[in-house]
Amino acid sequence: MSSAIIQLVVLAGVAVFLILKLRSVLGTREGFEKPRVDIANPAERAAPRREFEVIQGGQDADITDHVADGTDAAKALAAMKLIEPSFNVTQFLTGARGAYEMILMAYENGDVGPVQPFLSADVYESFLSAVAAREDQGLSIDATFVGLGEIELVNATFDRDTQEAELSVKFVGELTSVVRDAEGKIVEGDPNKIKRQRDIWTFARIMGSNDPNWQLVATGE
Repeated sequence: MSSAIIQLVVLAGVAVFLILKLRSVLGTREGFEKPRVDIANPAERAAPRREFEVIQGGQDADITDHVADGTDAAKALAAMKLIEPSFNVTQFLTGARGAYEMILMAYENGDVGPVQPFLSADVYESFLSAVAAREDQGLSIDATFVGLGEIELVNATFDRDTQEAELSVKFVGELTSVVRDAEGKIVEGDPNKIKRQRDIWTFARIMGSNDPNWQLVATGE
């Protein structure tokens, strides 16, 4: 047998050995196999499905975002929502923000007539008296609302018998304001200086009624 034939037999034996070795390491495909999907990040693999029990109730974030859970104020807000499920504390404060600017500027400018529907009878009469007293002294106020530096719900009460809700809100308004006499001279304030004004206003409404408007029923500092 020639040396060339011997070399071919040896090479063929080596090839068979390598093929058998690779099959033992990698395995073989038999029948249909799903194509492999590579996921670079192991965290992206689907987590095992678990069955969770749905628990009714629990904290209402719309309440606990504004008052501490379990307080009288939180209980009052929860009672309001039982009577009127559409009531939302966050939305109320958004409306109160706009009402504060509108009512405050009406008072400062001495024209509270347009905001009368948003005032209780007592508050409206009090505002009218204050405006009249300024006019009797020949004084007027020139004010510009700059913005609201702070708004916070500080208390909430609910009368279950009358279904009347009261919400007290702290406002810190920023405005420029000057008081002028009958001749237009400034007697108080600075038109170029922004002042911060702190007010606590209480709004009231009968929950479940057809009238959606809250009325300002008390003012304080």
